[in-house]
Amino acid sequence: MKKNCSYSIILTILTMLIINSSTLPSAVAEVSLPKIFGSHMVLQQEQPITIWGWANPNEKITVQLSSQTQEVQANEKGEWKAILPALKAGGPHTLTVKGSNIITFEDVLVGEVWLCSGQSNMEMGMTIIQNGQQETAAANYPDIRLLMVANRWTPEPQKDIEGTWKACTPESAAEGGWGGFSACAYFFGRELHKTLKVPIGLIDATWGGTRIESWTPPEGFAAVPTFKNDLNLILMGNPGSSVHKQRLEHLFRQTEEWISATKTAMSKDLLESPMPAYPPELVFPRDLQNPTALYNGMIHPLCPFVLRGAIWYQGESNNGEGMLYAERMKALIGGWRSIWSAKNGEYPFYFVQIAPFQYGIYNMPSQTEQELWEAQAAVAREIPGTGMAVINDIGNIKDIHPVNKQDVGKRLAMMALAKTYGKKDIVYSGPVFKDMKIEDNKLRISFDHTGSGLASRDGKPLDWFEIADTDDGWFVKADAVIDGETVVLSAAGVNKPVAMRFAWDETAVPNLMNKDGLPAGSFRAGTIPQRDWMSANVPEAKNFTLVYDLDLAKLAHDIKYDTDNHTSISKPFDRIAYSLELQGGTGSMQCVYVSMDAFTQDPAKIGIPSAKSGSFFQQSITNMNVFSNVKGITTGIGLASGNIELWPHNYAQLNTANVPNASGQIYDCGDQPVEPLDGYGSMQIHNNEAKQTLLAINHWPAGVNADIGIGNRASDNTDWAFAGNAQSFKLKRLRVLVHCK
Repeated sequence: MKKNCSYSIILTILTMLIINSSTLPSAVAEVSLPKIFGSHMVLQQEQPITIWGWANPNEKITVQLSSQTQEVQANEKGEWKAILPALKAGGPHTLTVKGSNIITFEDVLVGEVWLCSGQSNMEMGMTIIQNGQQETAAANYPDIRLLMVANRWTPEPQKDIEGTWKACTPESAAEGGWGGFSACAYFFGRELHKTLKVPIGLIDATWGGTRIESWTPPEGFAAVPTFKNDLNLILMGNPGSSVHKQRLEHLFRQTEEWISATKTAMSKDLLESPMPAYPPELVFPRDLQNPTALYNGMIHPLCPFVLRGAIWYQGESNNGEGMLYAERMKALIGGWRSIWSAKNGEYPFYFVQIAPFQYGIYNMPSQTEQELWEAQAAVAREIPGTGMAVINDIGNIKDIHPVNKQDVGKRLAMMALAKTYGKKDIVYSGPVFKDMKIEDNKLRISFDHTGSGLASRDGKPLDWFEIADTDDGWFVKADAVIDGETVVLSAAGVNKPVAMRFAWDETAVPNLMNKDGLPAGSFRAGTIPQRDWMSANVPEAKNFTLVYDLDLAKLAHDIKYDTDNHTSISKPFDRIAYSLELQGGTGSMQCVYVSMDAFTQDPAKIGIPSAKSGSFFQQSITNMNVFSNVKGITTGIGLASGNIELWPHNYAQLNTANVPNASGQIYDCGDQPVEPLDGYGSMQIHNNEAKQTLLAINHWPAGVNADIGIGNRASDNTDWAFAGNAQSFKLKRLRVLVHCK
């Protein structure tokens, strides 16, 4: 048994060593360099040039570039690095590395080198863009060099990539990737090349559909406190970290205890317990989207190859995170600058604000893209050495991959030429919000980056501006007039404006630009005071107790209320009330409140109906009190004739319940619930005497495609069935209350 015990321990250790074998140094038979080096490459001008590779331990290596020569010695692990003096732009040169063998790279140029990274809109290749065939055929620039990094994610940082430097030709621009080399990167590089008259090296490291955290190094997570949990996961998966080793030691102890217990069980002919499994947390990242996964496989092997900076186009896969995305960008930018040992002001980082797109068709909440835009704008404003290209004028709200990559690349290049290369008289940004001032019943908005002046791109009145009054209402469409370098906003009925927003819609394609042709990005300013229509306009509401409160942007099959007090309602109640508030795209707030005599004593059944709660009510209601600011709604106290339809079922038009004034031909106040029980769903309150829907929420499992309405819908189905309109409301709130005895 002692022999078997020792064998088991050895087997366990060997297993762990195999799992972590990629951390072990391998023997090197001859001098080699990573594939970031090669014939036809571009080395960064006017900066010391770092060249590195592997050889036999302690082997002496001679590196010669042009007339410069340096001799270095490999360390005990066979690693070597040479740093040669900076060169001016030019070439071609020959790079020779001599040791036990000789490696020669020909046609090496010196110029400007940029890393081009992100997800599919940066990945999108030359052959599938606007005028792709013609652009690819014209991509004959021998002094622009292209390197496409092969897609690879790994649990640990890698030493090398797969990829080959190539001169830019129609053939090399069209091969590999998703339709060829990154079009955004190519047009960026082409503009730099034409203006600077120097060789340009472009490194395409892209992967469609990927999240930003996968590209971020551990150093980036360590520098942003928000990502402490991510950092802990990264450290746990790092074989060199103390927490990883401590967890392994714990596994050793568990395994030894298991061996001892198993030996005892065997001696007594008892069933053994399973052997402790290798902890999954010790292998991280575990998939493509985990933090550091793509950094490990595609970015780490490039460092410390000297770069001028990076361009970035990503964000679609992180949409919905709001200002958290700004923190993620801080981690990425800070992390990349850290691993490249960039000094203050070095390693510029220019990025693209994602284009307008109708995310609502994917059941995403209505303000997710606007909030991501806001986060991206904050990064450009707050992090030195960064800049954001706005492209809301060249997108396609029905295509998440806009095909105009020419202007995207050019706008990034104009930013680099002005901010990095110091080119004067280049307008590289559209108007950027600077300040808001209140002037009586108007707002005056001032901008930076007005260039030659503000203008309307299509010559029509400025659009997509909204303002809000301090006393009443929500955001409404504003009249916007250019006045010098400012825009003056006003709106009928808004006497005390206090807040504004611009292009605050995922489908917004606004026409405000500077006369140099660059658009303004979305923004908002001011604060609307907290107001509660129900509290201000419904006197009885102060005597009711809130049971449920729900932002209807969160509609789903399984409802999760923002406030859920139903388990704390311990007293009997004699009345139930519903309050619905809706704010459309540019309209005013619509509100309705209706209370009635209690139709149940179970508070679990008065919210949005579900199969689980058993909520099912189709009946008359009595003694209705109705308050509303919606024109046409019959309001009053003690209204006699109403009915409710609360169920999770599907339903048909047939008026089998004989509801007064209901039709059997359309969906209205008298419908017939049908199977399945857990189906379309109806939450409707009607004043059937007035032939009026007071409020309706249907088909909530559809999320942003649910039906919501106040009053009768202006169609045959007056109860809003099949409206699918939930995404059209910027604000939508439901409250359910009871009056306890």
